[in-house]
Order: sequence, then structure tokens, then C-alpha cells
Amino acid sequence: MLDDFILRALAAGIGVALIAGPLGCFVVWRRMAYFGDSLAHSALLGIALGLLYGVNVNLGTVIVCTAFALLLVWLQHRKVLATDTLLGILAHAALSIGMVAISFLDNPRFNLHSYLFGDILTVLMTDLYWIYGGGVIVIGLLIVNWSSLTLMTIHEDLAKAEGVNTVWSNILLMLLMTIVVAVSIRIVGILLITSMLIIPAASARQIVSSPETMAMLAAFLGVLAVLVGISGSVEFDTPSGPSIVTAAALMFAIISFAAVLIRRHRQRSSS
Repeated sequence: MLDDFILRALAAGIGVALIAGPLGCFVVWRRMAYFGDSLAHSALLGIALGLLYGVNVNLGTVIVCTAFALLLVWLQHRKVLATDTLLGILAHAALSIGMVAISFLDNPRFNLHSYLFGDILTVLMTDLYWIYGGGVIVIGLLIVNWSSLTLMTIHEDLAKAEGVNTVWSNILLMLLMTIVVAVSIRIVGILLITSMLIIPAASARQIVSSPETMAMLAAFLGVLAVLVGISGSVEFDTPSGPSIVTAAALMFAIISFAAVLIRRHRQRSSS
């Protein structure tokens, strides 16, 4: 029989994987990995403000990350600087302000390491409510807006011609990433959140061609990484977040190697 904290950890990790996989496909397709990293860095400010003012940490993270995304969109439209420059400025500013705010905390139980790298084995029932509540919102909005988001990803001008509000679609995608970042902090930590969005989706992309199939396979690979990572964490007493990401990275390496072999075999067969 598994202990309750292990069951909660599995439930939390699976919940995050199920929402990060499909959303991660858009992150990979639209090359938004740097935005994901920047958003994760800004989450530390949300955590700090939440703890300082007695607000739920997940709610504080959602508020700050949403403000971060909207500020980025506003600055992009004003064409102040290149997007990657804006991301670098905003991300490091938010991270630094968050660290300064944390220095004012008078909480001996605060563990910065667990927020940076995750501590899935300390997940509470309230965390599960946030994960699955946020997951329902993310998956629901992805399903409703799947066609417009996919069309915008393929060709933004074509999407505009078809009547898609590309500005709203971009903002929606950023807000969905905000939710995933907020609910994933306890699982893999601020510094590793983007890996759960990118690695399963990048692995799936190498062996499937349909967007829908890629989304489902990315979710499956994410769940598999969680199961393997948590099992390794319990067995070898390693950090849970890095263990999950290591499992995902190993799967990526295996799938990449298999994909190369398959391509070579097809080339030989065709010749």
C-alpha cells in the first residue's frame, strides 16, 4: 500500500502532465520556450507577494504572471524593444524584486529551494484542487479554441483572413501558460516548469504528424515521466522535481535515437 503523500504526489504530477502536454505543443510550435522561462521567473515575485500579504501562493502567482504577460503584450505593441530583450528585462526584474521581497519574510518554515526545484512529496489536498481546477479551465479553453490557435500557429495572416482575433488568441495562450505555471510550482519548481511544457511535446513531435495526436502523446509522455520520476525519487531519495525532468529527458533521448533509426531505415528502403 502506498502512503497518502505518495498518492497525492502521483495525482498532482499526473494532473500537471495532462495539462502541460497539450499546451506545450503550442509552446514548441510557436517557439515560446523563452517566454515560458520568463513567466516562471516572474512567478517568484507572485510567491513572495502572496506570502507577504497572506494571499494564497497560487493566486498570487496567477495575478503576477498575468500582469507580466499583459505588460509584455502592451510593450510589444508599442514596439519599445525586441521581444527577447523585453523578456530578459521583465523576467530578471521580477526575479530580483521577488528575491528582495522574500528577504523581508519572517517565516522560518519558508523553503526557497522547494519553490525553485519543486517538492511534490509535500503536496496537500488544496494543491490538488488548484491543479485539477486549473486543469479543467486550461483543457476546456484549449478544446474550444483549438482550431483558431492551430490556424494562428500555422499562418497568422491566414488566421486573420479567416476572422481569428490573433491578439486575443496570443493573450489567451499566455494566460493558459500562466495557469500552468501557477499550479506546477509545487511539482517541478520555478526553474523546471518550462521543461514539463517543452520536453514531452518535443518528444511527441518527432514521431507523430497530427496536431491532435501530438497533444495526446505529449500528455501521455508527461504522465509517464511523472510516474518514473516519482518512483525514482522515492527509491533513491532524490529531489522529486529534477527526477521527473530527468525521466522526461531520458525519454526524449530514447525517442530521438529511435526516430533517427526509423528515418535511416526508410531512406535505405526507398533507395
